[in-house]
Amino acid sequence: MSRSLNKVQLIGNLGSDPEVRSTTSGSRVATFSLATSRSWTGQNNEKQEKTEWHRCVAWQQLADIVERYVKKGDKLFVEGRIEYRQWQDKEGQTRYSTEIKVEEMIMLSGRSGGGYSEDSEGSSRSRSAPARSSAGAAGGASGKGGDFEDFPGALEDGEDDLPF
Repeated sequence: MSRSLNKVQLIGNLGSDPEVRSTTSGSRVATFSLATSRSWTGQNNEKQEKTEWHRCVAWQQLADIVERYVKKGDKLFVEGRIEYRQWQDKEGQTRYSTEIKVEEMIMLSGRSGGGYSEDSEGSSRSRSAPARSSAGAAGGASGKGGDFEDFPGALEDGEDDLPF
């Protein structure tokens, strides 16, 4: 079996308040747009900037946390995977969407500063630093493929390699 990786990490700001709703089956889902920007100096020594917008989706308890604590303008770290969806709109046109399925989140705006993550059972856990291993996605599908501790040089719990 060949291995593959679908993982994205973003740090950005929310463009609007999150939208939180319940599905017909009762699952909670939060969607929000996260803006990331990059800047560079152009050919004529002029400053250039480009902003990318990422549609993020969080499920279950993570959606509840987003609803309670996250607002427009907040800076977030999100980690998850990229998912592509396709559907038919009311006029029968095929539509496409690229989403970040959020599996971990850290609020960087300073109000609470806590990090949250969903385990394979869909429950969230709080922590003050990013988890050393990710247990996969909420909503039933487990993406567990091996813990971080399986790699040589892995950090012990509680150690931080952050430069700040």
